Amino acid sequence: MNTLNNSAIEPWQELILGGQKSGKTRRAEQAARAWMDGAQGRAAVYVATGQAWDAEMQQRIERHQVDRAARVPGMRTVEVPRQLAQALQTHSTPQTLVVIDCLTLWLTNWMMPMDMESNEDTQPPVHDWSTQRALFLDVLPRCPGPVVVVGNEIGLGVIPLGKEVRAFVDALGTLNQDVASVCKRATLMAAGLPVPLK
Repeated sequence: MNTLNNSAIEPWQELILGGQKSGKTRRAEQAARAWMDGAQGRAAVYVATGQAWDAEMQQRIERHQVDRAARVPGMRTVEVPRQLAQALQTHSTPQTLVVIDCLTLWLTNWMMPMDMESNEDTQPPVHDWSTQRALFLDVLPRCPGPVVVVGNEIGLGVIPLGKEVRAFVDALGTLNQDVASVCKRATLMAAGLPVPLK
């Protein structure tokens, strides 16, 4: 990552994939810290897609916020469960690195919105997901500053029995492929170790 020390580098995008607790978020945070330390006036924004569906998830989010503040002081956090393209347009600048964490929860918020189960009339229409997905893939490679996108690789296990779960695994796999195709870098994390893919 020596290029992070150059104050006039070309914008880049990196997709970081891995399983749960593989070190993918930590690597994204390291990139953000290196970016901010690389030159005066640089900033980083953490775009969180997770939502507190229950008490355990709320505690997990709060713990991550505390840990992140200690590891990357000065990185601002914004919560954006669905409108990722708009978040990139708002927060990406030549001096600002954006971390998106994560694609998996973003897809979950569209395909299985936990906060809307009780009212079908308020569920986000499927065509809205298609539109948001296409817009995100269009905006991402054209961001004026660096972007690090975190996502889960969940297609390495057994084939799930339920139709809805299989559809989700398929959709995430396709989304990961499409995001990787527009990113300049792609990294697979395993046991805290990065394996460069692209």
